[in-house]
Amino acid sequence: MSTSRIQLALNVADIEAATTFYADMFGVQPAKERPGYASFVVADPPLKLVLFENPRAASPLNHLGVEVASTAAVRAATRRFSDAGLAHTTAEVDVCCHAVQDKTWVEAPDVPLGAWEFYTVLDDNPTEQTSTGACCTAGSDDATPCCAGSAQES
Repeated sequence: MSTSRIQLALNVADIEAATTFYADMFGVQPAKERPGYASFVVADPPLKLVLFENPRAASPLNHLGVEVASTAAVRAATRRFSDAGLAHTTAEVDVCCHAVQDKTWVEAPDVPLGAWEFYTVLDDNPTEQTSTGACCTAGSDDATPCCAGSAQES
């Protein structure tokens, strides 16, 4: 991936119906499907759409994110947040959302769930499927953004 793209992660009641709807809407099939989970890589508009089956969620929005090309880009975002005095957390080699990721979460006012995730995918198909974040589990009613529970204060 040479550029960044926005990630929109949604909680859905019925993963099969939502997957069919978004495949039809964007004209692309899911890039990855797991029980209770689907993700799409949409070229136009540049978007990573992630669906979590979570019928008990208080909001359809799970979290917002920016997928970047490398760990260096995650570190640059982290430095930018530090330099600006923005509250943030980081996690390295985090098994989350059916992938291994380096990430930083920056707290944001007026954003549902309070944070944006900046991340890069290190391994899109890890052999260990255990997530370090409770919200990545299908059906979780955790109110925090996906995987935020595994992050460390910075």
